[in-house]
Amino acid sequence: MDDGAPSWREVLRWKLGRGPQDADEGAPDTPAEVVSWVRRPLPDTGWRVSWLGHASFLLEGQGRRLLIDPVFSDFCAPLPLPSMKRLSPPPCSVEALGEVDAVLLTHTHYDHLDLPTLRHFRGSMMVVPTGYAGWMQRRGFESVRELGWWDEMELFDGVSVKASPARHFSARTPFDRNPSGCCGYRIEGGGVALWHAGDSGDAPIFDEVGERWGPVDFGMIPIGAYSPRWFMSRVHLDPRQATRVFRVTRCRRAVGMHWGTFRLTDEPMGEPPLLLEREGIEGFFTGKVGESWWVGPLESMQSDAES
Repeated sequence: MDDGAPSWREVLRWKLGRGPQDADEGAPDTPAEVVSWVRRPLPDTGWRVSWLGHASFLLEGQGRRLLIDPVFSDFCAPLPLPSMKRLSPPPCSVEALGEVDAVLLTHTHYDHLDLPTLRHFRGSMMVVPTGYAGWMQRRGFESVRELGWWDEMELFDGVSVKASPARHFSARTPFDRNPSGCCGYRIEGGGVALWHAGDSGDAPIFDEVGERWGPVDFGMIPIGAYSPRWFMSRVHLDPRQATRVFRVTRCRRAVGMHWGTFRLTDEPMGEPPLLLEREGIEGFFTGKVGESWWVGPLESMQSDAES
């Protein structure tokens, strides 16, 4: 599968030709709203899913605490470039998160793999895409596991993780692009399935994810960093494409992510949730940075709705 990564000629065309964009009328150019996150006891049943901004999530359940793509730095770049400055603050300090059992990393772009943040969790297991165990170990992380597309492992007793494919790529420099070094993750435990899509453009792989693995109780699906479409469509979903992914991966509920924290592309920062809402897909919503959702098995969700 073509990773869709833009050529340097396309990058220059975008950077040099940027001008007024065709934004949705009335779309606010403001970061996502933030509410304070406070650590709470682990849930007795099900999972608690907390959005920490951009693609960062904390998953708590089955007596375990898992982080996905934690980024708490002020810049998502190797240098403090003004264009890469964080515009929506984290909902807490990284220290306030406390200890976690594992950190799952979808790929190596700076807005997903933030070494200053990860150094707070050196004692945790790191789960990375194919090809990056050695890279992490050379940076001082001892417990590292690799997963390739469709691979599965028991993360802890009663908690398993599967790596789903993505149409994207990994890179830390202009010279180390790796189309297979990216993925999403499906976490299963206690009768609940959670799925973080990672970064991706739309592709038939998502149909296969739904066919192979069945329903998802709660998804985390990117809806931002999509403009201009001629440049970004191959590697980032827009809100309409995200609704297709929601359907074919058989999500019961999902939260839109990858928006409102960094200004990565040309759309107004508040446009993605506006466009998602207009799609009118029941169960697919956006939230505030720091917000949490409880996710139980289908039976629990039904009984809660009926009570």
